[in-house]
Amino acid sequence: MTGGRLLVPLYVHPAVDPGAWRTLVGAADLLYGVVLNVADGPGTIRDPAFAVVAEELRAAGVRVLGYVDTAYGRRPAHAVVADLRRHRRWYGTDGVFFDQAAADIGLLGYYRWLARTARVCGSRTVVLNPGAHPAPGYAEIADLLVTFEGSWATYRAAVAVPAWTGRYPAERFCHLVYDVPAKLCALAARTAGLRGAAVHCAVPGSGANPWQAVSPDLIDAAHGRHPRHQEERR
Repeated sequence: MTGGRLLVPLYVHPAVDPGAWRTLVGAADLLYGVVLNVADGPGTIRDPAFAVVAEELRAAGVRVLGYVDTAYGRRPAHAVVADLRRHRRWYGTDGVFFDQAAADIGLLGYYRWLARTARVCGSRTVVLNPGAHPAPGYAEIADLLVTFEGSWATYRAAVAVPAWTGRYPAERFCHLVYDVPAKLCALAARTAGLRGAAVHCAVPGSGANPWQAVSPDLIDAAHGRHPRHQEERR
């Protein structure tokens, strides 16, 4: 893995794969943040296992972002904010990951209000994930904008990025790529950088939930095999 930092959506219970969560703590210095997704949101009751890993990540200096589904702007704003507050109350999240965000200009006001409310509620980082390049105004309301989420095959064939993205630093954009052959995760990271996204995540997972495991490069980093860590020890 070269270049940028990683935003990691890890959608697996800590009891199912505790090693994956330990890997994130061990590779903390490579992370932009981790998306905490208990049950397509915070769940209906506090889960002690997620509370523990959230605390461990924060102690390691990692942003913990609560996953909140916005259903492409169709979900009532009060329900979205209720999920945001549960994440804050139960897991101490310091930011929010608004998933399934709309991309058209007509819903910009809805997301502007959500972002403003999230910050009032204590979110220091607001991430919007339309999974594609939205209307330019969305870049004004998010700290980080996910402008690609999809398979490696789709990513390789993706069209050029819109010219308006050049008005913003690469650190404001993120690409999430799944179904990446393990040996090509580093190539996916370099590709994100070349396409103007300084934040990324590339995983081999596929299917309905490709975000159940971490990148092989992060596993290497957690065990001190990542080139950046080797250079630091010299």
